[in-house]
Amino acid sequence: MLPTTTTKPKTYCNTEYDKLEQVVLCQPKYMTIKDLINETQKHFKNEGIHIELAMKQHNEFVKTLQAHDIEVILLPTLEKYPEQVFTRDIGFTLGQTIFVAEMASEVRQGEEDILKKWLEDSLTSYYNIVGDRIEGGDVIIDRHKIFVGQSDRTNKEAINHLRSLLPNYEVITIPFTEKYLHLDCVFNIISPHEAIYFPNAFTKKEKGILEHHYDLIEVNDEEQFTLGTNVLSIGSKKIISLPVNKHVNEQLHARGFEVIEVDITEIIKSGGSFRCCTLPTLRSKSEF
Repeated sequence: MLPTTTTKPKTYCNTEYDKLEQVVLCQPKYMTIKDLINETQKHFKNEGIHIELAMKQHNEFVKTLQAHDIEVILLPTLEKYPEQVFTRDIGFTLGQTIFVAEMASEVRQGEEDILKKWLEDSLTSYYNIVGDRIEGGDVIIDRHKIFVGQSDRTNKEAINHLRSLLPNYEVITIPFTEKYLHLDCVFNIISPHEAIYFPNAFTKKEKGILEHHYDLIEVNDEEQFTLGTNVLSIGSKKIISLPVNKHVNEQLHARGFEVIEVDITEIIKSGGSFRCCTLPTLRSKSEF
């Protein structure tokens, strides 16, 4: 009998919390607040972004990921894309398929072409969603369930398109208060049974849906502004979070999570944190 061999998939993500092995990032080299596309940018519009500090913080984030044996892919930066640091939005990995988004905001249109170039150069197949607007910040996966935020960036047609492509998944539409831009700014899954959320972003109906699926950790107004939900799970109950979000971090510690604190407060001035800055392409199959 011939020996059996198993080939590790090049891309695979089935949850938000399994062991992260490969992730795509982009440095904030040309990051600037330009078109005021979210509430956080409006707050910091007169202060602006300190690029040198943002680059330093991003480099520390990359080093933290690498220290946990995560392969970091850095996409090329182009000056015409001031929001390029937020790689999560230009695509998302569901199962073994990387979906490349069609960006809704004019200031971000074209970023997805840089992702496609890397995918093609690395001989990685992908599915390009064309014609319907959907961004990765609105797509949150947990095994057979996919929660998709209906927002200014992700429309109903795109959600129906995704549902038709993935008949073996339960695609759950979650509308939320649109000023929060993406679903992951107000909701994030951290284990098979737990999620973080900002209750004020949802109606009673949506709260009920989320409560049905998860034990919810509430984020207050202050820590929503500093993107308390937008943590990054890297596996083995380890979560990367901002030091300033003390209430969120205390709740995570109390539930047995290891909280790895990394300061990227200069980057969050543009409205995104750890989840926004990362596009996972490979996670190990479940450890839970």
